[in-house]
Amino acid sequence: MAGQFRACLHSLHHFGLDAFFMEFIDALNARHSARAFTREPIPEDRLQRVLDRAVASPSWSNTQPYQIALAQGVELDTLGNELSERFERLARLQRAPAWKKALAAVRRSTALPDGDFRPVIKYPDDLQPRRVATGKGLYRHLGIGRDDKQARHEQMAANFRFFGAPTALFLFVHKGLGVYSVLDAGIFLQTLMLAATDEGLASCAQGALGLWRSPLEKRFRIPRHYQLLCGVSLGFAADQPVNRFRPEKLPVSRLMIPRR
Repeated sequence: MAGQFRACLHSLHHFGLDAFFMEFIDALNARHSARAFTREPIPEDRLQRVLDRAVASPSWSNTQPYQIALAQGVELDTLGNELSERFERLARLQRAPAWKKALAAVRRSTALPDGDFRPVIKYPDDLQPRRVATGKGLYRHLGIGRDDKQARHEQMAANFRFFGAPTALFLFVHKGLGVYSVLDAGIFLQTLMLAATDEGLASCAQGALGLWRSPLEKRFRIPRHYQLLCGVSLGFAADQPVNRFRPEKLPVSRLMIPRR
């Protein structure tokens, strides 16, 4: 049977079709966060296969306590415009005097995040070095200096244009299961991104896309007991330097809790 399978793969390679097949370890190693996409639409059948495979993820008592919203085409473009406009207003507000910030809060400015989870403002002391190392590594890779605030701002702003991707998925978790919904959503997300890699697609999971819920409320009938967790950009990776950045991962030895 194994010989027949490899013969089949050989035939696919002969006809140039092996790009659609990957060994699991290859998909695992190939997956990374892409931050530049082409505008080429994802063929509907390939996108459907990614989604169908993602729902095979394990979950707490098989409850699958998450739901997804998918945006493409004109809908994605208008959503990107709105999110980008809110981000720019928020950036200006963050530089404003304290009284302006207070006034914006009183008036419930749409620039202020209205997502279901508060964005991380201060990372724990033991995790901050990893965050800083990744950020510095990315900017160094892109040739963006520490004092180049405009370039850093533009890189952050690209999140809200989905890095140019033709498809974005938004992930919501059931409020009733608390942390276990988030756990299951994380497993679903990993399965989704690996399935996308197997289909020759790139992905980027983005916490930034969880900052504002109301723009999504306008476009989707989201159940009130489902909370916006994050977004994922999907598409074909562009041949850009940013997509060659790979942050260093901690070895297993650093994650293993020692015995007493």
